[in-house]
Amino acid sequence: MDYSKSGGPRQGRNAPKHSEHNARGTQKTPYDKRDDKADLLKRMKEAAKKAAEKAPEPKG
Repeated sequence: MDYSKSGGPRQGRNAPKHSEHNARGTQKTPYDKRDDKADLLKRMKEAAKKAAEKAPEPKG
């Protein structure tokens, strides 16, 4: 029996409909470009410090 003629749903192709703009292995984010954990921690601390300076004082 030819199931394609019976009106059943088409099977998926297991392929994404689009590629991500920041996918690993692309020119923007190559595989060898990885941040060290120390660098990440440093950036997080700087961001937290900047946010603390920017935040208003709580009333109370």
